[in-house]
Amino acid sequence: MKSVIYHAFSQKETKEFDVQHLGAQRAEAFVKAFLKRSMPRMSQQAREDQLQRKAVILEYFTRQKRKEKKKKSKGLSARQRRELRLFDIKPEQQRYSLFLPLHELWKQYIRDLCSGLKPDTQPQMIQAKLLKADLHGAVISVTKSKCPSYVGVTGILLQETKHVFKIITKEDCLKVIPKLNCVFTVEIDDFISYIYGSKFQLRSSERSAKKFKAKGTIDL
Repeated sequence: MKSVIYHAFSQKETKEFDVQHLGAQRAEAFVKAFLKRSMPRMSQQAREDQLQRKAVILEYFTRQKRKEKKKKSKGLSARQRRELRLFDIKPEQQRYSLFLPLHELWKQYIRDLCSGLKPDTQPQMIQAKLLKADLHGAVISVTKSKCPSYVGVTGILLQETKHVFKIITKEDCLKVIPKLNCVFTVEIDDFISYIYGSKFQLRSSERSAKKFKAKGTIDL
């Protein structure tokens, strides 16, 4: 069978397939020259050893390109946000009535958070929930402060930063109240919670993950 497959072309076959008939010596010389060009760094003896012992792959394989990691686009820094005044409330938007729907949403959010605020609910549980809750939209009042002009200020909380509360009063006046040396109250469904601002100097995102410890009365 092998002799049938690997036999030399006859003159009729070379004319039919338009193949140039080469002698055995010329064919051997062509193969050696081709291997020499394909593997120039190997000696002739090494090439012969490879041919006798191993199968030689002459195909060209493309290397897979490494996937480059896409760089995540960075957002604006805190300084850039301040320069662009992204969080400033325009004067025409400083109206108490405009934020009453926000207050209603906040009350519903707290009721859902505290499982309905039932009369038999333990005050300690509600206090712990409020300490970690988002206070934007709550009606807060300043009950104590080292600065007398802050005492009695009441309004809806619009913005909270690490050190201040920004609230809008019923007189459509935007007030910036520092947390330091102030005591605030938050009232919802006849439940009053006291917030000591000196121990509350955290961002709302940081406060949600902080564990508050039960302590006694804190003086200003």
